[in-house]
Amino acid sequence: MEKIEHATVLTNGINMHVASVGDGPETVLFIHGFPELWYSWRHQMVSLAALGYRAVAPDLRGYGGTDAPPCVGSYTAFHMVGDLVGMLDALGIGQVFVVGHDWGALIAWYLCLFRPDRVKALVNTSVPWCPGRMWFPSDPERKPLESVRAMYGDDYYVCRFQKPGEMEEDLAKADTAKIFQLFLTSRNPGPLIVPKDLGFSGMTKLFQDRPVDLPSWLTDDDINYYAAEFSRTGFTGGLNYYRCLDLNWELSAPWAGARIEVPVKFVVGDLDLIYHIPGVKEYIHGGGFKQVAPNLEEVVVMEGVAHFLQQEKPEEVTAHIHDFIKKFSSP
Repeated sequence: MEKIEHATVLTNGINMHVASVGDGPETVLFIHGFPELWYSWRHQMVSLAALGYRAVAPDLRGYGGTDAPPCVGSYTAFHMVGDLVGMLDALGIGQVFVVGHDWGALIAWYLCLFRPDRVKALVNTSVPWCPGRMWFPSDPERKPLESVRAMYGDDYYVCRFQKPGEMEEDLAKADTAKIFQLFLTSRNPGPLIVPKDLGFSGMTKLFQDRPVDLPSWLTDDDINYYAAEFSRTGFTGGLNYYRCLDLNWELSAPWAGARIEVPVKFVVGDLDLIYHIPGVKEYIHGGGFKQVAPNLEEVVVMEGVAHFLQQEKPEEVTAHIHDFIKKFSSP
């Protein structure tokens, strides 16, 4: 990672930490998810820089070296898109190729919806654009949290994240490194249920005294990088994204029915928990996805791959990105 440079830029009223590598004429913007950092894109950044691109990956608002405003309402999709547009302006970058994952995928969809003039093409992973404008299951008559709670109950992780301070207290009791071992190595495609009487702290204690065999794609140094950053910052910033689900739904009402018009490629692992939410497979493969993203050109399902696909299969994901964006690159 010695080639990657780090800077701080002022954007949308906050200081944003930005990692970058390469000096090519065209830029790829990488947007991370929860609970991650710019670091999740380390492999793709170096590889695409070697292929002649400039790779840029910020720590999103509330994460890592970027400011974390105290107000929950400061974590809407509008704030995130504003942060990214301002960051690009500060770096003197016009249009970009965009790559997103998890929450970064949701933000990437919103970037394409609000500012398609800044996006040449999109490679998104894990989370498809939802006709309900934010979350599965989608029901235009119900707010996202109501729909999620009706399907999975109060112990579903999205519901458990809602009350400010509660999940932070639980996570503070746990070994942060164990939390990241738990998150990053999970291969269970079922819904993430966090019983209130157990919590993440209880989950991590279940294997506290047992060594965790990390997969070949994940090292102790990787775990320690995440653990050190989140031990310093806490998890509140990332949790606040979930706490704005209903607010995003309300504020994005003027875009109801709007379509994603930029060229899109979508990549997901067949063990991704998002892919296994009821109705998602049918939506992706049955034509619904194509209706809301008419320039969806490719859908790739990676066999035997779980949620954190860009880390699990770095070379394959890089190839999927490059194979698509090179079609829209200048000669």
